[in-house]
Amino acid sequence: MENTMHDRALSTHQKWTIASTSAGFALENMDVMFLSFALSSIIADLHISGAQAGLISSITNLGMLVGGILFGILADRFGRVKIFSHTIFIFAFATAAMAFASNIHLIYLFRFIAGIGAGGEYGVGIALIAENFAHNKIGKMTSLAAIGGQVGAILAAVAAAFIIPTLGWQALFVFGLIPVALTYFIRRHLHESDEFLAAKHAPKADRQPVQIRSLFKTPQLAYQTLALMVMVIVQIAGYFGLMNWLPAIMQQKLGLTVAGSSVWMIATIVGMSIGMLTFGSILDYFGPRRAFGIFLIASAIAVFSITLAFNQFTLVLAGAVIGFFSNGMFGGYGAVISRLYPTEIRSTANNVIVNVGRAIGGFSSVAIGFLMDHYSLVVVMGFLSVLYLISFTVMLTIPSFRKLGQVNEA
Repeated sequence: MENTMHDRALSTHQKWTIASTSAGFALENMDVMFLSFALSSIIADLHISGAQAGLISSITNLGMLVGGILFGILADRFGRVKIFSHTIFIFAFATAAMAFASNIHLIYLFRFIAGIGAGGEYGVGIALIAENFAHNKIGKMTSLAAIGGQVGAILAAVAAAFIIPTLGWQALFVFGLIPVALTYFIRRHLHESDEFLAAKHAPKADRQPVQIRSLFKTPQLAYQTLALMVMVIVQIAGYFGLMNWLPAIMQQKLGLTVAGSSVWMIATIVGMSIGMLTFGSILDYFGPRRAFGIFLIASAIAVFSITLAFNQFTLVLAGAVIGFFSNGMFGGYGAVISRLYPTEIRSTANNVIVNVGRAIGGFSSVAIGFLMDHYSLVVVMGFLSVLYLISFTVMLTIPSFRKLGQVNEA
């Protein structure tokens, strides 16, 4: 009877863990996407240049890198739950502060602070999932949490459509305070995992120091960390490149129109969400080499094949297929990193690797914009395809991926 009650309590805590992290990722992405939908209004209202507007995203990504490093280390030292709620507070209040930004300098400041909170949240949330679910469930659970980010994008689009035309772009950012309510439920229903507590109370001589250099302490570990960074850079580059530029590319180069790009965006997001669930299940069952191998090769083919789109239907279909493969992998990185690095540096590893990928991969929009100005659609899509093939090649060289697959098969 006692065991049954314990299992039921554990199951309840697992549900709160996945619900809280999914909601956190959704609300974080909602706040981040507010900027995308409000950017044209901000440019017109504050009379800023395109270059100044483009720098907002880069500054946000820089904040994510700083926050990822800072809060990854703090979460590994002081606990996941407390730090997770702190990161939500930071990006929520910084987003709401945008409503009072009267010049571009304040926007830079508030987006940098919001980036600090958003960048810190990712690795802490992934660590919470990794330490509360069995190894053969982590891929599916992290992918499920990543779907929350796509839900956030949809919420941002709906909110922007209703609020900006009537109340203005400043009012949209006030809704960034919504995530604050989530922190109440996190503190009330979540507690540190037994795995983290055991590592925290281990003899001092057995503990691994919480330092960034711990990710590079041996040549093999250094290569693993750098290789994973390359893979995440490609992942983020593909995401920003496709979501920011592809609708415009299709309209400009092929003369196609998708009203407000909304149909294409919805199809792509639906494809992403289904792809994330599918990838997570494949990862848990077959291991990372097969899962990433299938999706990376398919992404290279799917991205290049969009040059064959000839009407609105084929464009929307291509968007769904590309979303399925290219962005279906995103949740898998947290699962793999969580299994390759020990509990003591798990949040740090996730945040450093993923946020370096964000900081560098986010510049893909600049690269694709340059290619659009000087080359054909075939060259632009070929560039993205080559990136996925590079990631595939790098993935094959990571020895620990093979070992994870062998464990799963066993």
